Amino acid sequence: MTCHRSAPVLLAASLLVLAAAASAKPVRYEIDPAHTYPSFEADHMGVSVWRGKFNSSQGEISLDKAASTGSVEVTIDTASVDYGLDVMNDKAREADLLDSGKYPKAVYKGRLVDFRDGAPTRVDGELTLRGVRRPLDLTIDRFKCVPHPMYKRELCGADALGTFRRDEFGIDAGKDFGFDMNVTLRIQVEAVQAP
Repeated sequence: MTCHRSAPVLLAASLLVLAAAASAKPVRYEIDPAHTYPSFEADHMGVSVWRGKFNSSQGEISLDKAASTGSVEVTIDTASVDYGLDVMNDKAREADLLDSGKYPKAVYKGRLVDFRDGAPTRVDGELTLRGVRRPLDLTIDRFKCVPHPMYKRELCGADALGTFRRDEFGIDAGKDFGFDMNVTLRIQVEAVQAP
């Protein structure tokens, strides 16, 4: 008799757990442009590596830790390119490189995947640059969420990197002189839980 009486209680408890899981939603985080700097490394004639970053970006992250799912979208202002040298910044904005006048935005979108201990370790995504969209997966070296001491909301940060060929996006300047077309993209990002 005890078994028969406990069955409805167990069933009710199970339904409550399922209802709670079904009602859980992904959490949305707004990328903090003051703490997010997409950067890159590119070959210069095989003798040195030029490094630069973009000073203006925005976007959002969606994260469901319980379901081990999420997404990311970062929009980059290509005219904000910064090598730390004005003449190089001007050159990078020209038509044979970023062509910022015609293509003012680059966009990276992807799905957060391969979660370990509640944190993603990879992004399956794609990069749109100079109007060309190509697959680009990123490896997440670090991902962590903590309470933000000022905003009293969760803050998540990550450091991700991947490699692409710039000539596949129509940026083949220097190829005839032996420049390596591979570029390493790094996205250092911090995002605060949306209110």
